[in-house]
Amino acid sequence: MFQAVSKPAIIEVAVPCPLRRSFDYLLTGKETHAPQPGQRVLVPFGNRRLVAVIIALKTQSEHQKLKPIIELLDAETPSLSAQQLALGQWAAQYYHHPIGDCLQQMLPVNLRKPGPAEARPSPDDCWQLCADWQSKEAPANRAKQQLALLDAFVQAPQHRLNREQLTELGFKRPLLNELIKRDLVEAVASVGITNTAETPPTLNAEQSHVVDAVTAKLGQFSRFLLEGITGSGKTEVYLRLIHAALQQGKQALVLVPEIGLTPQTLERFERRFPAQVASLHSGMSDNERLKNWLAVRQGDTPILLGTRSAILADLPKLGLIIVDEEHDPSYKQQDGWRYSARDIAVKRAADNHCPVVLGSATPSLDSLFNVERGRYALLQLRQRAGDAKPPAIQLLDIRRQNLHEGLSTPLLENIGQTVAKGQQALIFLNRRGFAPTLQCHGCGWIAQCGNCDARLTVHYRRQTLKCHHCDATAAMPYQCPDCGDDHWLFEGPGTERLEMLLQQQFPNTPVYRIDRDTMNRQGDVENRVEEIRRGGAGIIIGTQMLAKGHHFPNVTLVGIVDMDAGLFSADFRVVERSAQLLVQVAGRAGRAELAGRVLIQTHCPEHPALQTLLKQDYRRFAQQQLAERQRLQQPPASYCAVLRSDAVRLQRAEEFLQQLASALRPHAKGIQMMGPLPAPMTRRAGRFRCSLILQTPNRAKLHQLLSLATQAGDRIKKSSDLRWSIDVDPIELF
Repeated sequence: MFQAVSKPAIIEVAVPCPLRRSFDYLLTGKETHAPQPGQRVLVPFGNRRLVAVIIALKTQSEHQKLKPIIELLDAETPSLSAQQLALGQWAAQYYHHPIGDCLQQMLPVNLRKPGPAEARPSPDDCWQLCADWQSKEAPANRAKQQLALLDAFVQAPQHRLNREQLTELGFKRPLLNELIKRDLVEAVASVGITNTAETPPTLNAEQSHVVDAVTAKLGQFSRFLLEGITGSGKTEVYLRLIHAALQQGKQALVLVPEIGLTPQTLERFERRFPAQVASLHSGMSDNERLKNWLAVRQGDTPILLGTRSAILADLPKLGLIIVDEEHDPSYKQQDGWRYSARDIAVKRAADNHCPVVLGSATPSLDSLFNVERGRYALLQLRQRAGDAKPPAIQLLDIRRQNLHEGLSTPLLENIGQTVAKGQQALIFLNRRGFAPTLQCHGCGWIAQCGNCDARLTVHYRRQTLKCHHCDATAAMPYQCPDCGDDHWLFEGPGTERLEMLLQQQFPNTPVYRIDRDTMNRQGDVENRVEEIRRGGAGIIIGTQMLAKGHHFPNVTLVGIVDMDAGLFSADFRVVERSAQLLVQVAGRAGRAELAGRVLIQTHCPEHPALQTLLKQDYRRFAQQQLAERQRLQQPPASYCAVLRSDAVRLQRAEEFLQQLASALRPHAKGIQMMGPLPAPMTRRAGRFRCSLILQTPNRAKLHQLLSLATQAGDRIKKSSDLRWSIDVDPIELF
């Protein structure tokens, strides 16, 4: 029991603000509990009242006039544990980011505001299939979401789903009400529900070896890279490892790259571990996130499944960390505190003396480099689960070929043959909209974004033009604003254009489009995926959303429309990402007993990267890329940071970085400094952007220079509109 504070004391707090420092405040002496590091406190800051975090208790301060706090918000238990507080302080130092912002990002949204650290109670309603549901009339075929919800009940343990599970799966109450009206579903009391865990399948020899290797290291810090080809059963390996960790009384943390993957993965995990899985992702309400955050923190829930921010949650008995699709750039925060969830996962595993497993069919060059250096142990799954065989890959040379809205005649013929067999074809184009360019046929005028150095994308059905960089929209013009001509050229295909073409070419075949324009509500992706799985012949069109681990058992043909754009770029990482995307998309074909094929349209069939992927495999491609990076001393063979600035005028952004570079240059011995360089898209959302790139084989020297950069950057006089940031271990240079 804590003793009441008898007299004012000094506390050091981290305030969520852009300043890279902490602040001292006085306690009022009226607190009913002694202050502790990690507790939230409401403080006056300028003319605002902000929620800050105590990081230390002090008996004296170098500042003479201290303000008293307004309120100590936490009672006995700090909102941030000692381990979280230490992690936040380490991260602020490593990423050279304000400590107050780091600690705030580690709190759920509800705890960033004044109030107690507790979630609002929510109804624990539960529903199940009626006993005679099979004798009732099912929803019509056009009621696809109702059918998807009905199928979710059929697949659920005991045919029961509660309110939280329905929310996770993306189903709304009106859909549930429709099934209740049809006497297909009924409400039941949730008390006493006991779900039976599904029986796990038998592992093959490779899977057993991986499970044994990682299980042997439970209780000690170990780093594993699990390289498993698409369809090799990585998820089943994860489930076995989690079971082993739970058997030892530990908790497990599983990261997935995208929100769209969370519900389907959550469903599979809950079938194996009923009532033992919580999730954290941005698609949940603030109250749901707080509820699940508290559940794992209190040890009530042993498994946490989430996206990037879940790595910051408090798991007091953490015994295993799994990062699925570890190569995915979604794990890197691209604004504000630019942390890497994958890298913090390794740090947390070290702090908790537990193994971390980084899994991927296409491991990042960073992780493969760590394998070469002996830092990570490599585990491999080289055979697909069951009798599935890897798809055959073929290049389609489309030079001087007539294209139908971007599709070659051989690809269209193969699509027709596939659907004629009652199978499905997947067409991949990482460009949404109807066309990326609208041009006047009379004078050549091109529709440009008024805020960015970019062209507006045509969205034909909505008759709008949209910038995919700043989201600016405009109505599609009836005539050219320069010459008055009304004849338009639509340059280049997008997913909407392909959808319209394929609907015309195959009028009797369902065409499904999956991109951010059609899948913009919670639950849309999983509902569409279930619809595709249940269907027969069909054509699926989509962007990189399709490459994220979805299982389409009836897809036997994958057509990749435009890979050439990813083969040439000023950023050295683009070729690596393009290859990963190609292999991941190709892996959607032939995942069941049916053989798969992949057709890649290209104007560059002799490109070395394509030839290596075609004739050998991703591993050989990665080895070649790593060798080239090492020759050029590029990451991961060296360490990199990018100092960025942006302002409403290009001159202001450049001048700031020039002054910063001048201040750093005398201390930059052994560090390559490039820039300031304008970004390839210099103007974005009305602001001009520049970069100063630092690169060196010595990590310590890099961080010493970055520490000097924070001091110099704060001293330089800046215009009020200028913003600048530090990006450590960047995945993009501009």
